[in-house]
Amino acid sequence: MDNKTAIVTAASQGIGEACARKLSKKNYNLVIMSSSEKIHTLANELNCVCLKGSVINPDDLEKAVQLALSSYGSLDSVVNNTGHAPKGDLLDISDKEWFTAIDILLMNVIRISRFIVPIMKGNKGGSIVNISAFGAENPSLQFPTSSVVRSALTSYTQLFARRYGRYNIRMNNLLPGFVDSYPVTDEIRDSISLGREASVNEIANGVLFLLSEDSSYITGQNLVMDGSMVVSK
Repeated sequence: MDNKTAIVTAASQGIGEACARKLSKKNYNLVIMSSSEKIHTLANELNCVCLKGSVINPDDLEKAVQLALSSYGSLDSVVNNTGHAPKGDLLDISDKEWFTAIDILLMNVIRISRFIVPIMKGNKGGSIVNISAFGAENPSLQFPTSSVVRSALTSYTQLFARRYGRYNIRMNNLLPGFVDSYPVTDEIRDSISLGREASVNEIANGVLFLLSEDSSYITGQNLVMDGSMVVSK
């Protein structure tokens, strides 16, 4: 995996930071992006390049792609990570909040795909991992916008795989349950068969697998990493 180049978005904390650290240990060239100033500190620590920007801004996504090319000359992998979508009681969620969720959780993937597919075609392949959530397959009233929009992301990912698999460009979703970067109660832990939340490092291991050649025949899929969770509908 030496000298492969990856972009990781929303990388200043939580799952995104864990992914950046994991890929750095595997000798990936990294472009990390976040709307937080903390991204500069992490970039200095990992000896990589960074961009302060937002996943809902198409210009920032294009800048991240161009930064990968100008810094390393290639782009092999993308980890599409995001922040949290609006929550609330199902019918109390406003139109604006629904559209915000679409922007954060779906359009970020669609937009960056437009920039990276031509590059990956030239590279004769690439791998994209979208950090989704368990609600995409097991919708939860606790996370309604996430559940709905990430279900749409599943459809987009399947279509993308069918369209661009012929170019050896793979796209998969990783669906975490609760992780240790999110407040977790004993009640939630009781709903998880393994009896605990995941560490962000465990989620990063799943991302590394989906990016690597170990998963070279996997595309258009959801990898659920929720510890076998029973969710109340």
